[in-house]
Amino acid sequence: MRSTITDVAQAAGVHISTVSRAFSSPHLVNEETRNRVLGAAEELGYRPNRAARALITGKTQTIGLIVADIANPFFAPMIKAAESQARMRDYHILVAETDEDPAVEEDLVRAFAKQVDGVQLCSPRMSNELIEKVAHDVPIVLVNRMVSDLPCVLMDVAGGARSAIEHLAILGHTAIALLGGPRSSWTSREIRKSAGAAARAAGVDLTVFSPNTPTADVGLALAGKVAQSGATAVVAHNDLMAVGLMEGLDSLGVSVPSDVSVVGFDDIEMAQWVRPKLTTVANPTGGAGRTAVDMLLQLGADPTATAQVTLRTELIVRDSTGPGPAGPKGSG
Repeated sequence: MRSTITDVAQAAGVHISTVSRAFSSPHLVNEETRNRVLGAAEELGYRPNRAARALITGKTQTIGLIVADIANPFFAPMIKAAESQARMRDYHILVAETDEDPAVEEDLVRAFAKQVDGVQLCSPRMSNELIEKVAHDVPIVLVNRMVSDLPCVLMDVAGGARSAIEHLAILGHTAIALLGGPRSSWTSREIRKSAGAAARAAGVDLTVFSPNTPTADVGLALAGKVAQSGATAVVAHNDLMAVGLMEGLDSLGVSVPSDVSVVGFDDIEMAQWVRPKLTTVANPTGGAGRTAVDMLLQLGADPTATAQVTLRTELIVRDSTGPGPAGPKGSG
């Protein structure tokens, strides 16, 4: 016989309403009680009737997750972590991509508004004004974008860019190129602003190639411009561009890192397997996915809730960076 909510309540030693809240509004139940309820439900094989709950609560127990490019491996850990976090809260995730198109992004948010309880909007390309407008239709938490008072999860890409420039300056590079991302990318703007400030502080020249679609093919195509620029080091908007750039430089007979050092962003799995292994700024994509889910559930319980969380990035030094023409500072 299939277990009921009454069976779970008896096994956990709580009232039926507490079991209901543990699934529909977990943030309203203290952790010890919630874990006891979920443990009892797991042991009894109990699963809430979603259709019935939706009729009663008006909640679908579903979250929409929209990313700019699902083929970009940057988003995979975020999606995986969000799905895992949502399951723990008895929610499901619907994933869609915009192919970097703000018009598609708007259409998806409006379509999701009719079938989900909230939307996790990752690296959006819409204008700030349009994001604020669609946020009236459905609760939204932004990832890597800051818009007015909307809840957001940010990664400290500015700090990562600063670390990358300082690393290259210490190695003795005085001419650095920056491969920017899409024109509408908050991440790209933050990286460019921080890299420029760090370059000025370190007394090095920074040449910017921007805007760009953040793909390996674009990195490959930019190799000639980088080689002609005289830069001895490059910071790329993401690891895909960095990997493409290294391939393009190799085809031109330019050695990495002997002739040109390369730094990427994201620390995707590929960064450890290319040769040379890629120095990169690791972004906490998994943590962003989990945090955004929790924010959305909080927003569903309190529509006036606002929050901004910034997650730390970290420079991972591998083999694609080496001494510049001036030699490492302090090597005397």
